[in-house]
Amino acid sequence: MNSNDYKQFYDEQSFRQKLQKFGKTAGVQVAYSALLLFHLMKEPTVPLKAKVTIAAALGYFILPTDAIPDLLPIVGFSDDLGVLIFALSQISGNITPAVQEKAKTQLRAWFKDFDEAKLDEIHSKIF
Repeated sequence: MNSNDYKQFYDEQSFRQKLQKFGKTAGVQVAYSALLLFHLMKEPTVPLKAKVTIAAALGYFILPTDAIPDLLPIVGFSDDLGVLIFALSQISGNITPAVQEKAKTQLRAWFKDFDEAKLDEIHSKIF
């Protein structure tokens, strides 16, 4: 399946359901990466080409059958994280402090206490 084929699996409701169900299992880095892409998708200034990349990455995240099944402890979301980070690196110029703060706000609501250094690791991979 071509990576662009995954965009057909993205829709906001499916994304929210997947993240609410697996966000804590996936971990703060996966959740943050997915939330960055989700909030970028909603930004009117983000170009269509970037939104196609976002839809493909989030579609892959949502798809129940991927390279490594999400139900496997620890490694189940490693492929998802790789796809999300790759997409973010491709469109990093569109990531604003406001988008980052929206993603962090949701993380704080879900994870309460988390090591913000984990987010710096994501930033170092995409910027």
